[in-house]
Amino acid sequence: MVRTPLTPEERRRGERLGALLREARGGSSMTEIAASAGISAETLRKIETGRAPTPAFFTVAALAGALGLSMDELLTRCAPEPDAVPLAG
Repeated sequence: MVRTPLTPEERRRGERLGALLREARGGSSMTEIAASAGISAETLRKIETGRAPTPAFFTVAALAGALGLSMDELLTRCAPEPDAVPLAG
């Protein structure tokens, strides 16, 4: 199966998600948070570094729960940048 290339905005959104997760993790170990979310530390590492910019919804939800973040906060902080939103017309 061939995967459609990601758009620049999808890559930027993945970078914002990774930065937010890293910030929320703070001093907690990657292994501890990954185990709490039920994913591997390598998966968390890929998400945090942007190598996996489009993780599955349930993975993001599990990480949010493990880090005490709301899905609303994730949505707000990872939404497209204002200048990247296309104008309706």
